[in-house]
Amino acid sequence: MESKNPIQVADRLFLAMETLSKIGPVSLADLSRELNLNKSTTHRLLSSLIYMGYAKQDSETQKYDLSLKVLALSNCLLERLDILEVVRPYLKSLSQETGETVHFVQLDGSEAVYIYKEESRQNSVRMVSKVGSRIPLYCSGVGKAMAAGMEESQIHKLWDACTHKKLTRHTITDYDTFLKEVKEARKNGYALDNEENELGVRCIAVGLTDYKGRSRYAFSISAPVTRMTDKRIQEIIPLVLQVKKEIEQGA
Repeated sequence: MESKNPIQVADRLFLAMETLSKIGPVSLADLSRELNLNKSTTHRLLSSLIYMGYAKQDSETQKYDLSLKVLALSNCLLERLDILEVVRPYLKSLSQETGETVHFVQLDGSEAVYIYKEESRQNSVRMVSKVGSRIPLYCSGVGKAMAAGMEESQIHKLWDACTHKKLTRHTITDYDTFLKEVKEARKNGYALDNEENELGVRCIAVGLTDYKGRSRYAFSISAPVTRMTDKRIQEIIPLVLQVKKEIEQGA
């Protein structure tokens, strides 16, 4: 791979666009200084961007800025982005590193839908979850993790849309208790499911946002309580948070 852009003008055009995205609206003189180019070269770059519809000049201030065409271009990319293609390699690696089952879910109404599952090859206990099956938000780590990224009014609305059943003796059916857990998850960056959905199973979960910043996804690590001890949870937490960071940076 070449270490230098073979088309120098393209290098300068994209540098101008990136600079405008950070500092614009900006005058020709100020942009020239930012780019470390003379005014005539900077003006040609701007004229080219304006011609292609990627930049504009305010008729009153004479300052330059990016146009909405750039936003439309990014939206086209984001709309066809397959979230599973993005997260799958990270979740596979996480399952292999921890030796546990990893789930990935998407918000759908007041429930989460399993859209990916990486079953641990070392796991002698099979989780009851299946791709396509649903889990209520109020009794799951993924539900708390997604709720942690929402406004309280939205959390309350989702809570009211649920039918709260005691799936196990640990299931939370009180809103104030649930909200306390969500706030704890928001503070810590992760949520826990302490046998609330399935007796004998504990989970660690973190939420992910979509390209619009909405809390729509989450992934979790699930294991039998015999393995998912408090000590083991503390060992796994840094791994989960690191994967979340890598996915968000890579996406």
